[in-house]
Amino acid sequence: MTRTFRRRLLALALLHAFASNAQDAPAPTPAAADASRVYLPADFTRYAPRNALEMLRQVPGFVIREAAQERGLGEAGGNVVINGERVSGKSNDVVDALTRIPADNVVRIEIVDAASLDVPGLSGQVANVIAKADTIRGQWSWRPEFRKYYTDPLLTRGDVSVSGTRGPLQYTLGFENGAGHSGAGGRTLIYNADRSLREVRDDIWTGEYDAPRLTTRLVYDAPGSAIANLNASYQRIYYDFVEDGLRTGPGLPDRSRQVEVGERGYNYEIGGDYELALGIGRLKLIGLDRYGNTPATQSVRVTPLDGGVATGSRFARTSDERERIARTEYRWKRGVADWQVSAEAAYNSLDSVAALSVLDASGAYVPVPLPGSTATVEEDRYEVMGSYGQPLTPTLSLQASAGGEYSKLSQAGDGGLTRSFTRPKGSVALAWKASPDLDVNARLSRRVGQLNFLDFLATVNLSDERENAGNPDLVPPQSWELDVEATRRLGAWGTTSLRLYTHRVDDIVDIVPIGADGESPGNIDRATRHGIEWKGTFNFDPMGWRGAKLDARFQAQDTAVRDPLTGVERRISGSLIRAWQLGLRHDVHGTPWAWGSNVSHEEYARNVRLTEDGHQWEGPYWGNVFVEHKDVFGLTVRATAGNLFGARSYYDRTAYVDRRGGPVSFYEDRDRRIGPIFSFSVSGKF
Repeated sequence: MTRTFRRRLLALALLHAFASNAQDAPAPTPAAADASRVYLPADFTRYAPRNALEMLRQVPGFVIREAAQERGLGEAGGNVVINGERVSGKSNDVVDALTRIPADNVVRIEIVDAASLDVPGLSGQVANVIAKADTIRGQWSWRPEFRKYYTDPLLTRGDVSVSGTRGPLQYTLGFENGAGHSGAGGRTLIYNADRSLREVRDDIWTGEYDAPRLTTRLVYDAPGSAIANLNASYQRIYYDFVEDGLRTGPGLPDRSRQVEVGERGYNYEIGGDYELALGIGRLKLIGLDRYGNTPATQSVRVTPLDGGVATGSRFARTSDERERIARTEYRWKRGVADWQVSAEAAYNSLDSVAALSVLDASGAYVPVPLPGSTATVEEDRYEVMGSYGQPLTPTLSLQASAGGEYSKLSQAGDGGLTRSFTRPKGSVALAWKASPDLDVNARLSRRVGQLNFLDFLATVNLSDERENAGNPDLVPPQSWELDVEATRRLGAWGTTSLRLYTHRVDDIVDIVPIGADGESPGNIDRATRHGIEWKGTFNFDPMGWRGAKLDARFQAQDTAVRDPLTGVERRISGSLIRAWQLGLRHDVHGTPWAWGSNVSHEEYARNVRLTEDGHQWEGPYWGNVFVEHKDVFGLTVRATAGNLFGARSYYDRTAYVDRRGGPVSFYEDRDRRIGPIFSFSVSGKF
């Protein structure tokens, strides 16, 4: 951690401590035993929310933190539960589940300390959304988008869902399309090692993505105290990317270049659980089956404008991914203590077939060898965990878990081998209510990360002229993670929170040398990650500006890893350096009108490979303004003007003749225009 970064951490910590000692304004009228932690539907009336997600996003100072990609289901993650329970799914995550809960079904939202919940794996402040469906309700939205340059209008983005109850069965049916259109255009300059101009590239690209998905959720209140949940989804994927360019340069023939990327596929997920009373506690059985089929192609074709012979190449891959999980949990209470034991068995597999071909003089694609690109990767994993939690004092609660996992990784095909591992896992969390308005949460955990099985295989990025050799020796990263979060409620003024974290990661995945001249994702012995995150909501009602509030968020992070090529310490490739966001919203008192603005900035570390290093980003600043009317014939209508600061797409890269530290081959400097973005949304309930 650098000295400058440590000073910033100390300054912000002191600032937060000072704010924590400030005199609070009178608190609002209690809505429950602890009004500052419980939000009723009436608290969100001015926002005219359509679903539980829109309500939760308006909870002061709360930012939804989705669960990290876990191995199997494992313990709960993120910071949101529904009716005190985690969502038994993976692709069907908690954000999707919240979207399909109509606002009229929300009874209340509780913000609680994770250690006070009987849900192992959570940390910090957690939102518990209490919802109940007592009649048939539905909701829908349509969210078109228009860009001035490079893209066709986006007209297919939207969703619809209906929820209801029939006897002991609650159901939610939904359809959504998370579509997106994007594009940019501009000039890229290629310089020789002496900074003389080598080539000028003028390119325009556009990408169109549609992902229609059908979902269902069933909750069955079985006889006695048993309860069953079923989640299912089916999705189609359609993605098309086209980049057209012209390349010119001193002493070079003029050439046109076209890049085409296409993906067609589908996936499904079925997950469910059944919980019942058994003996002195409750038993929960959980199962999940997830499958995805993804055929994808990428081609590049370069054509001399003087009538010369075209050159090109094509990479095609079809991947079948499957995950099956069986999990059981048994929990009971003894005195004031909560106990749980769990066991999980998981099977993951990737069956991938890939081929590389080049364009010959006759215009036909001819296959060329690409060793390590076709194989089957499988993992069998077994986990056993035990957890314990109880209040230590009236203001201090403890939650602890411990256990381990055994896994066997095998690869059939080029370079295949089989390995097995045993790894410890667990956590200790404390929740301290220092005062009625100050909560402090601390968590120390040992985690095992998830691998991307495609990293085991050789692959090619034709557009950027990169090749990964494939690496059958990959192992999952493991980390020690310490997080401390303090949340201070400021009465009518709002709330503020500060999180400090430090992580040590073993076997982190980054680009490493493979063989004499290859490179691929692989493991580096050790890395560190330290950071600070501050967020807050500040209401202007006490100042007389009724209905106005400011949401703010700031995060700074310092990472370090020893470069596998040079041995010199550097940042983790692509890791966050800093990010901030400000959002102003004003619901005009006594009217159905609202308006607001958002501005944000993010900065990430350079991506480091063995033969190059580069930095691709969009910015430097993003901003938008919106106007909303919450009752246009019963509908909520919003118009947004985006990219007000003219954010652009940038890329700078240094490529080497051989490997970094040797002679430079070329420098690349890209600057592309994105342009204004106009979006429109109409939403309603039925």
